[in-house]
Order: sequence, then C-alpha cells, then structure tokens
Amino acid sequence: MQIFGVDIGGSGIKGAPVDLDRGELAQERHKVLTPHPATPEDVAGCVAEVVGHFDWSGPVGITFPGVVTGGRTRTAANVDKGWIDLDARELLGDRLGQPVTILNDADAAGIAEMTFGAGRARKGTVIVLTLGTGIGSALFIDGRLVPNTELGHLELNGHDAEKRASTKAREDEDLSWHRWARRLQKYLAHVEMLFSPELFIIGGGVSRKADKFLPLIENVRAEMVPAQLQNNAGIVGAAMAAAGH
Repeated sequence: MQIFGVDIGGSGIKGAPVDLDRGELAQERHKVLTPHPATPEDVAGCVAEVVGHFDWSGPVGITFPGVVTGGRTRTAANVDKGWIDLDARELLGDRLGQPVTILNDADAAGIAEMTFGAGRARKGTVIVLTLGTGIGSALFIDGRLVPNTELGHLELNGHDAEKRASTKAREDEDLSWHRWARRLQKYLAHVEMLFSPELFIIGGGVSRKADKFLPLIENVRAEMVPAQLQNNAGIVGAAMAAAGH
C-alpha cells in the first residue's frame, strides 16, 4: 500500500509516495526550498509542487513544524506567523484537491521510528528528537504518542533550547562537534531530568553524522541512538498518519 507523505521543514519541503508495508519511500523524494517568508499560501504552493511532481492522486499526509490540533496549526516558531490558529487542513486540502492529514513534524518522525526504526518494539518512555532548523520532539509511553510536546522550546540557560542546541545553531555559530555536543549534552540532561526516558532517538539530517557527536555526550543515563530512517522519517510518518496508523 502506498500513501503520499510531505515533510514541511524550516529549510526544505520534501515528499514522496511511501510503501507502508516496508516503511520506505517508494520513489526518490522530491524537495523544494521552503519559501521565505514561509506564508501559508506560499508553502501550500510548494507542497502542491512536490505532490504534483509525482502526479499523485489520493490521500496526502503532511507534517508541520509546530503544534497541530484538529487540523489547525497552533504555533509557528520557524515559519510565518500567519500559520497561527489556521485551518491548515482546509487550506492544503483545497490547494491539493486531495484528502489531507496534517500533524506535528517530530510526531510524524517519531511514529515512523517507533514502527519501522530505532524504537521498534521498545516499551517504557522513549523520546525522539529531530535536530534541524529547530529541535522537534516526540514522546512515547509504551509505544503510545503524547502529541505536540515541543520540547525544543524548553528554557535552557535563559534561552529557547533550540536556539542553542539545534543543527542550525551549530552551523550559524560555526561550532565544532565537541562544543556543540556540550550544548546538546546540557539539553539532553535537562530533558532526562524531566521525563526519565529509557531511550533517546536522535533524528534529523544530522543523524547521518551521529558518530561525530553522540560519543562525545556524557552524563546522560538514557540510551542514545541515531534514528534509522534519518531524514525520511517525517515523510514516512506523515503517510502513516494519512493511512490512519
């Protein structure tokens, strides 16, 4: 069974049909740059371009980098403020002319990792973190998602945590892997204090380079592993949500 998934990120919008039996992209994904400003209309146009690239007809799952409840986008940390309290499901559904499901981007990535990736069959408390333009989070208790946790916005040393420990922060400040790992360590220790997870799954594009920073992180008791689906997790999870998983 194939369903289309789209992952809206702060820097890129990417999508592909997903083979839901295997949890893999059925075709090579297509990506366009996220417009700036990332207004709802402009982003909807980019989503339509990605879906249209495959001449897709049928349900579409779409991730959003913020809180999503009942198809409405409630926050907009890394996109235009026009998304706040917008009926995004209606906007995107009208633009695509297809049935649309929309959910938080990290929740989508987490659903995919817990089903097909590093969290498969794991019980207890598991936290999936997606490191990119910001820090997304997905919290699972015995495999059940607690949606819209947004742990990247925890305050750390007087700052929004994602402003200090995201991949964008590392790149913008030209931090060495070691210096960035120290920041990430402080963040992980703070999250661990609050939730006592058994497992952290580290996702986002930087998960491909996990060997450069995960071994540098100390004083975190939880197991830490890189995401197995890496930067495709959001697309896979979006498709799973659209299929009702």
